[in-house]
Amino acid sequence: MKPVNFIDLIAGALGGIPPAVIGTWIVMGLLILFAVLARRALAEAADPMIPDGGMTLLGFGEVIAEWIDGFVANVSELHGSRRFVPFFGSIFIFILAANFFGMIPGMEPPTGDTDLTFALGAICFAFYLYQGFKTQGASYLKSFLGPMLLLTPLMLPIEVADNLFRPFSLGVRLFANMFADHQVLGLFTRLTYVIVPLAFYALGSIVCVVQALVFTILSITYVRMASAEH
Repeated sequence: MKPVNFIDLIAGALGGIPPAVIGTWIVMGLLILFAVLARRALAEAADPMIPDGGMTLLGFGEVIAEWIDGFVANVSELHGSRRFVPFFGSIFIFILAANFFGMIPGMEPPTGDTDLTFALGAICFAFYLYQGFKTQGASYLKSFLGPMLLLTPLMLPIEVADNLFRPFSLGVRLFANMFADHQVLGLFTRLTYVIVPLAFYALGSIVCVVQALVFTILSITYVRMASAEH
């Protein structure tokens, strides 16, 4: 028996909107709801500087924010790396949530569609180019010319191709892994509903986390390279 795909049903009911768009909207809505509730909990806290006892919504949000702050600082190794936390924190949390969304029976991961993964890659591409010009100004273009003027005719096309390939590689890597993970999980779930799927859910969870980390780490690395003095 083929399992029901609720995303396809919703997309059909809404006039054929692509399933990836529907999944993205749902994930975005859930994350916005979490952010609003966490912000309200912070505003209602008697003393925001004192951690809550036990696991609360505010405490959970603080743990995530603190971990992402340290994660970005450790990977970027840049002075003032905290300014990158909102961007890369949003990228990581969204990809992680979108990946895990596909673990829900009847749902598909939005990151299993190239439209979304390439869009994320393009956003990161524009961001690191912006940071390169913001940090170094027009001198950033020197990074495309190679270590010496004599090598410029050779290095310029290589550097341009390398930079243009980065958003594509980010998108393909995330799409391929999440698409394959979802297909494998669906296959074994249809074969048996006892014990075996649990092992693949555990493996799939690891893939979800690793792919979100890999995408974010590579994106931060590109920003670090663009922001470094040459």
